[in-house]
Amino acid sequence: MRIISGKYKGRRISPPNNLPVRPTTDMSKEALFNILNNYFNFTELRILDLFAGTGNISYEFASRGAEPIISVDGDFGCVSFIKKTAKEFEFDITPIKSDVFKFLEKNKASYDIIFADPPYGMEQRDFEKIITLIFENELLEEDGMMVIEHSKHTKLNHMENFSFDRNYGGSVFSFFELEGDEEETIDEEGDDDEFDS
Repeated sequence: MRIISGKYKGRRISPPNNLPVRPTTDMSKEALFNILNNYFNFTELRILDLFAGTGNISYEFASRGAEPIISVDGDFGCVSFIKKTAKEFEFDITPIKSDVFKFLEKNKASYDIIFADPPYGMEQRDFEKIITLIFENELLEEDGMMVIEHSKHTKLNHMENFSFDRNYGGSVFSFFELEGDEEETIDEEGDDDEFDS
């Protein structure tokens, strides 16, 4: 696993083999951040990384200057590894061991970007619950964006605040924004498609 851009571009990170994770591939990660680059200057963005696993996505945001970053995972080993790596790189990452749904129900802060990478086999209704909790509890900033990574078998384009999605192999990134930004998003998506083809 490596950091693909920013201050620590090219640095490799080697998590323990026994962590219960499925890290986002470098190809998918690069595609994701190419899209986000069209919307954000990452410096000092507040980031929430849900089902953070190894911290793969958190490190990528941190390398680009985002801070602070909250990384939530229910596995003690994952949280310990993120804490160790954040200290080594001096990243402003706070790992939190928590059930993601309980965290979303209790959290009062808001974020510029929320990324979630739940287990691909999670029930459809639980994917939908993540989206519902985030928008009902107003956890996303007005100009912010939420991204959920999921398999092609999970469909989220019917959900409120859905903006667009991108398919990379067996992985799909679904993007959500507050509905007030919908018209602008459609225009930018069209521009983005020109580069995809």
